[in-house]
Amino acid sequence: MTQHDDGIYDLCILGGGPGGFAGAMRAFDFGKRVCLVEGGEIGGAGVKWGALASKTLWELAKDYSTASKVDRGYRVAALSVSYAEVAATVEQAVKERQYQMLTQLESFSPQRWNGPGSITLMRGWATFNDGASVRVYQGQEHWQQVRARNFLIATGSRPRAYPGIQIDQQRIFDSNGIGSLKAFPKRLLIVGAGVVGCEYASIFAAFGQTQVHLVDHKERVIPYEDRDVSTFVEHSLRNAGVELHQQACLRDVRHLADSVEVILDYPEGRSEVLQVDAVLVSVGRRPNLEYLNLTAAGVAVGQNGYLETGVDCCAARNIYACGDVTCHPNLVNIAEMEARLAVRDMFGQRVHPLNYQNMSAIMFFNPAIATVGLSEESCQKKGLAYRVAWLDNALVARAIAMRATRGFTKIVVSDDEEMKILGMRAAGPQVANSVMAIAHFMDHDKGAIDVLRSVYPHPTISEATQECLRLLLGKSVYKPYAFPQWVKVRRWKPNGGYAPL
Repeated sequence: MTQHDDGIYDLCILGGGPGGFAGAMRAFDFGKRVCLVEGGEIGGAGVKWGALASKTLWELAKDYSTASKVDRGYRVAALSVSYAEVAATVEQAVKERQYQMLTQLESFSPQRWNGPGSITLMRGWATFNDGASVRVYQGQEHWQQVRARNFLIATGSRPRAYPGIQIDQQRIFDSNGIGSLKAFPKRLLIVGAGVVGCEYASIFAAFGQTQVHLVDHKERVIPYEDRDVSTFVEHSLRNAGVELHQQACLRDVRHLADSVEVILDYPEGRSEVLQVDAVLVSVGRRPNLEYLNLTAAGVAVGQNGYLETGVDCCAARNIYACGDVTCHPNLVNIAEMEARLAVRDMFGQRVHPLNYQNMSAIMFFNPAIATVGLSEESCQKKGLAYRVAWLDNALVARAIAMRATRGFTKIVVSDDEEMKILGMRAAGPQVANSVMAIAHFMDHDKGAIDVLRSVYPHPTISEATQECLRLLLGKSVYKPYAFPQWVKVRRWKPNGGYAPL
């Protein structure tokens, strides 16, 4: 054991993923001395297995799918794909981001930066001694003690296990191991039809080398979204060749000589046996908290297994938390925002509580779906009267030009004269940009009329937002009477249900 020679740090961060890295850089902005502790690869799951790696794979799958189309006046001769080369490209993307993060951390290390502030990257796994220090283990017997005035827990999460299924990362994978495949499996079964499961189903289907089976015990995929959004995703998956097994329970997984046998049970009493080459278990994630010795630091874990924090992201007197260890959605942008807010608060800066309802997100399906704010079902559960407009991408000029008309824009506003924007869902190319613009207006409590004061460039996907809002005002260019299958508008009231607008 050795005592750290640099005295007391202003901040010790546990975890070098997106949240931990963002927190370290924000503390550096304030001229603080930071110790960033990470025992694995810098960037954490967000870079190595999650957002960056999987979305690089998604982009490559999308490119391949586009190149394979035969309805655009060109054909690619002898189109083929090598999983080894695809995996190498994904790994290159990961290494690029890790290099950038490490370069910046090294640039502001005490050895290379004369201050104010500094960042020390310490390799190892931390556990609390008390509320003022941690031990950083760098082996079974060797450890260093780090003392700090403040701590930020940013240890992230890992894939949740499925009862009775042993993940071996050979034939049965979780989302952290699926990248270690050696070749495209001819048959892949995915357990869990949440965001990650549907994303990987979309990816492997787009490459066209794999028969994908998607299994879930729920009635529909993405069950926390509106039914029309879930239905759209189901149609997209089926159109891509994915076989959906809904309301199915996974009874058993058996290893055969060169495959895996899976037994599914259905509510009506029937069973189904499938033989596949690989299984991906994607049933959520769980926080990495078990080995932190939180009790010694006076930090309590909530009944749901996550850390409970206030609006300032504080979990105890001088201990803060961000990202996947909290009960908020497991998203990189949320982890980063929470870390930045926590650092501002711990160093006495004024903070504005995060509005999680207005945080935009994107689901990388085929096509992608972007979201912000309340869904229709959320409004109904809250008893909020609202108006909703739906516009199919078949009427959006840019989508027509891109030959990518599969998608929609849906906007929910308050059922009053102000028509405050409550939420938006959009599917298709470039939809994240449209949703981000709406999120900005929502943050400023703006209504449909305020948004329509802006002039939209043409042709762009964002014009679908403009047309949806016009539709709510009865001023749309394309009318529901002419295109009832593509243009829809109505209102909902707690006591009366749906009615035409």
